[in-house]
Amino acid sequence: MTLVPERLSDAEYDGRARAALAAVEATVDRLLQDDIIDIDASRTGGLLELAFPDRAVIVINTQPPLHELWLAAPSGGFHFKPVEGRWIDARDGGEFFAVLSVCASELAGRALRFEG
Repeated sequence: MTLVPERLSDAEYDGRARAALAAVEATVDRLLQDDIIDIDASRTGGLLELAFPDRAVIVINTQPPLHELWLAAPSGGFHFKPVEGRWIDARDGGEFFAVLSVCASELAGRALRFEG
């Protein structure tokens, strides 16, 4: 698979990255409100930590110089680039929200779905 990242201005990257983090936070808020799982979301600038009940953590952070989003989970690390309006992993072509859903579901022990 040939990955052709979009050329974004710094402002475009910042807007898309902020929107992705905000979508993750909104999903966590919904999961808490619906009493599905207690995930503690903590955001500092471009860094978002999701702490699960068993203390496992997923870290999502922006990489402005590279125009990437990075996701670190116990199952591995991923580097996402902007491609056709989505965040796509540079290694295996996985989409950010799909990969996050898989990683979060593994830690939660139940199916969780994140979307943009």
